[in-house]
Amino acid sequence: MEQASETEEKGPQIKKKHDSRKRKPDNSKGKDTGKVKHSRRRRAPTKEEEEANREKKRLEAEMGTERPPRLPKRQSALLIGFCGSGYRGMQIQPDHTKTIEGTLFKALVKAGAVSQDNADDPVKVSLARAARTDAGVHAAGNVVSLKLISAIPGVEDLVARVNEELPPDIRFWGFVRTQNSFNARLRKYTYFFPSYLLIPPKPGSGMDGQQKAYRQSMGLTEPAPLHPFWQDSGESSTKEEDLARKRSWRVDTQTLDRLKEAAKRYEGTHNFHNFTVGREFGDRSNSRFMKSITIEEPAVYGETEWVSVLFHGQSFMLHQRKMMTALVLSCRTNTPPEVINKLYEFSDVFVPKMPSLGLLLEEPLFGQYNSRLSENNAKLKPTDADYRPPIDFEIHRDKITEFKEKFIYKNMREIEDRDGLFDAWVRSVDSYAGNDLLYLNPEGKIPEACVIKKGERRSNPFREKRVFDTTSSPTAERVKKQLEESDGEEEEEVIDKRLLAETEG
Repeated sequence: MEQASETEEKGPQIKKKHDSRKRKPDNSKGKDTGKVKHSRRRRAPTKEEEEANREKKRLEAEMGTERPPRLPKRQSALLIGFCGSGYRGMQIQPDHTKTIEGTLFKALVKAGAVSQDNADDPVKVSLARAARTDAGVHAAGNVVSLKLISAIPGVEDLVARVNEELPPDIRFWGFVRTQNSFNARLRKYTYFFPSYLLIPPKPGSGMDGQQKAYRQSMGLTEPAPLHPFWQDSGESSTKEEDLARKRSWRVDTQTLDRLKEAAKRYEGTHNFHNFTVGREFGDRSNSRFMKSITIEEPAVYGETEWVSVLFHGQSFMLHQRKMMTALVLSCRTNTPPEVINKLYEFSDVFVPKMPSLGLLLEEPLFGQYNSRLSENNAKLKPTDADYRPPIDFEIHRDKITEFKEKFIYKNMREIEDRDGLFDAWVRSVDSYAGNDLLYLNPEGKIPEACVIKKGERRSNPFREKRVFDTTSSPTAERVKKQLEESDGEEEEEVIDKRLLAETEG
């Protein structure tokens, strides 16, 4: 996160009258003498002027308009966490849309950590963030940097004071003074989903029909074996009956191993142009490094089994939860994991987004910055002016864990338990019978029929539903309505490059 250096305040420039007095030759011309040249001494104020100034200050004090003394502000990193439900993303917006940064900034102003002089514009205190999050996405840890007033008269505990002004779903963990320039080179994200998403498409669904047609085109006349989950009900069961059985289903070791094998295809440096929007294959900014992808053992909460996937990598692109879609859909359709590698290649294809509900930013990582600090601090004491503490979430781990359970995990499970949001999403995928998802096939190849050609309209394109981009406790009726009506469909996004760069985290 690059920080702008503090702008030096300059007083008005005054033109000096020509001094006709003779001057001694300046033998120091061209040399750095280290001396500061002073202009002539300013005229002392008259008694009348002094009296007028005193009267002005007295009147300001009586009217309560006297300016408070300026308090020093220091470049600082603020460690925060939040539940993104009900917020329009992380980044502060000029139209006063409800965002995490906007809410935090107001709390800092009320607490006195940002002066009233700077309260109208966050740019004045060089506000920036380590990782941007989409609307509704949660973060257990994130960093906001700004020039902070940390020593406020009458405030003994600034963290507690700011938290008093914040809603319970945004927490201020702590802050440290920083150097003017620092970056989070890596981030950790976790995506949670019910394991029943790995059950193959329902027999008779659009996706099932496409799978059968592809097998026939390969000359495979023998139908694929019916998954055990569907053997008892087949096509006749209702979606309510299916969901009740899905929640009691538990993923088998073989399926989980396939998921892990496909996830390994994301590790390393790749061109992720098919996992975002508005990027062409040749755009260098598509390149991202994934250090590791870890899939934990499933865990049961209530009736439902959940799987968590931890992404440890470089900054993430807009809608990069499409990576989770390709991972889950390839596994549940028995598509070879090589299809992930094919998605890095030249062809443009459509990959839907997984629901926002399951995404959590764990924390940005500052390994390089902290290593640099360690070298600088080696000969310093914590009381020295140049000493800077590392940016470290570990010292707040207990509070963060408690917050995640209370505000983030609980929110995810309640919405899923009440509305079956993930089931609604996977049924919307399975109902699609067009060409956009034909890369989910037994060969792991990308057929020409699903390649998006610039300037050509696609027949029967996949339409995503806006309801799956929310984490704000949509009611079951609203989910049903948006799934059934076309007004709940998203238009395909067209975003200019400048805005796209701003939305990446």
